[in-house]
Amino acid sequence: MNTNIAKTLASFETISLDELNSKAAMLERLDNKYILPADAFRPALEKFSEHFDVLEIEGKRAFTYATKYYDDDELRGYYDHHQGRRKRCKVRVREYVDAGFSYLEVKLKDKRKVTVKKRLKVKDHANPLNEQAVEFIEENYRDIYSESFGKSLHPVIAMQYERITLVAREGGERMTIDTNLHFEANGTSRAVQPDMFIIETKSARGNGIADKILRGLHLHPTKRCSKYCIGMASTGAVERQNKFLPALRRLRLAGAQGA
Repeated sequence: MNTNIAKTLASFETISLDELNSKAAMLERLDNKYILPADAFRPALEKFSEHFDVLEIEGKRAFTYATKYYDDDELRGYYDHHQGRRKRCKVRVREYVDAGFSYLEVKLKDKRKVTVKKRLKVKDHANPLNEQAVEFIEENYRDIYSESFGKSLHPVIAMQYERITLVAREGGERMTIDTNLHFEANGTSRAVQPDMFIIETKSARGNGIADKILRGLHLHPTKRCSKYCIGMASTGAVERQNKFLPALRRLRLAGAQGA
């Protein structure tokens, strides 16, 4: 992690995982995503320390996530997002590397454009999309959209990154800070420079304390900033990617793909 960012984080008060879940689980929320270089992000982080605590588990404040996304043969999960469809679904298996467990996660958008995330702990690591998992995806898709999901899924991209989580002291709001992102798909690997950060704010109305601080520093959200879609586009795994070019450029991933 960038040294100056790490020094700033060291000044934060800490919060435990149980406290986080009681104050701001945020499985239903409005999200805003920002792509910021370290020099622009640090002043905001200093202001965040007045209002947010940092998640700490066994002395660690940055945690490694390894995530595998699943899609169908037509990559509808990707192209539904690219086309801005309201009915869209992302399916992933996220491994919390430091903790040693994994969750199947289903992300959907409801009629209010609120992100709804449903999770199921993975027990069959050799076959995370087993019959129980498929039923879980189908059930949650039907609950939101009143129709069958009906897609056969397979893994299409793997990614890894470090995540820091901040929680508002007054509750009901949190944010994640992702860095050291690495994508691998379609036989190609791409990495984001370690001085670049993807910040995601999560609040009930999408205009929380963090958003106001960032806006006050003239820092604004980056539209179409899904890590799944950015990874697929940057590795050349998809034919159409123009809607994600602004995010790719900010992350310095636009252009030639590296092996």
